[in-house]
Amino acid sequence: MKNLFEKTQLGNITLKNRFVRSATWENMTTEDGHMTDELYKIYKELAKGEVGLIITGYANVVQEEQPNPGMMGIYNDSFIDEYKKLTDLVHKYDSKIVMQIAYGGTKTKYNVGQRIIFAPSEVPERGTKTLGKSMTKEEIDYIVDAFAKAGKRSKDSGFDGVEIHGAHTYLINQFLSPYYNKREDEYGGSLENRMRFLIEIYSKMREMVGRDYPILVKLTASEFFDGGLTFEETKIICKKLEELGVDGIEISGNIHGKAKSMVGQSFDGYEIKKEGYFFEYGNIISNEVDIPIITVGGLTNINNIEKILNETNIDFFAISRPLLTEPNLIKRWKDGNKEPVKCVRCSKCRTANGNYCTIFNK
Repeated sequence: MKNLFEKTQLGNITLKNRFVRSATWENMTTEDGHMTDELYKIYKELAKGEVGLIITGYANVVQEEQPNPGMMGIYNDSFIDEYKKLTDLVHKYDSKIVMQIAYGGTKTKYNVGQRIIFAPSEVPERGTKTLGKSMTKEEIDYIVDAFAKAGKRSKDSGFDGVEIHGAHTYLINQFLSPYYNKREDEYGGSLENRMRFLIEIYSKMREMVGRDYPILVKLTASEFFDGGLTFEETKIICKKLEELGVDGIEISGNIHGKAKSMVGQSFDGYEIKKEGYFFEYGNIISNEVDIPIITVGGLTNINNIEKILNETNIDFFAISRPLLTEPNLIKRWKDGNKEPVKCVRCSKCRTANGNYCTIFNK
């Protein structure tokens, strides 16, 4: 019987348990993305709270592209020393930490009109209605290079690995999506072409960080609407990433804040679950690839998580909002208090003064 609190491997990262803090935008950096005392404190509390692997809030790979205020940056070498302080702090408590890097693209309403926002094609993002600039080949190469350099900076900063954000309608996801990607060059049309941008990012990053440095990818299980990326396509992408040498895949959804209302609905033949929204999708993928799969979304009850662990091939369980409410949640569960999470998933944690629980931590 598998145990949630046993040592496990994710690539060459040895983790003390199977719990992951999924990337959570904290909105607490300086204006240009640098660390603050408040942010160091958050990560210290997570590490003290026995989270096995912490994935940072997403960090922008080019300075001019900031989809949200207060988000971390990794767009030049000025971040390396302060991130060394961060990684040393987390390692002191025997937790591991991975930097998530992203290009947000049109999934934003922040400073729209004041900057150029890249997109694969001129198709407005369904939620924000933001329209981006269809990228030239030179601009694609520029962003590929920026991702790769951000991966190298993550390694130089002492992070245990890096996660490429390819989900949630951010730029990489849009290249993968037939709805957003209407290109007629080598980056559009067939799934093979739509994968090219992600594969180029991964391949160039791998050249820069070396074979042994863990690279994870976060993907959308399905776009959950007609004409979008399907689960069948996502399975093919996962198999290709395994073939290329990706160390692990986090399977999420593409329905920010809506998953709870969609529980019980089926897409691509599988159901969004009340406990672990997307774990059915993750389980199918875990049976088709031989690299670790992380499931994220709607995990609230340790007994149910343990059941999923022992009835599927999913290896890791990522939690976000409940850790805003209880940064010591994993330690609480480990110490024997197995009450479900306090978080009520009200999404009121996003405030102008930073993202924190406004219900229990006023």
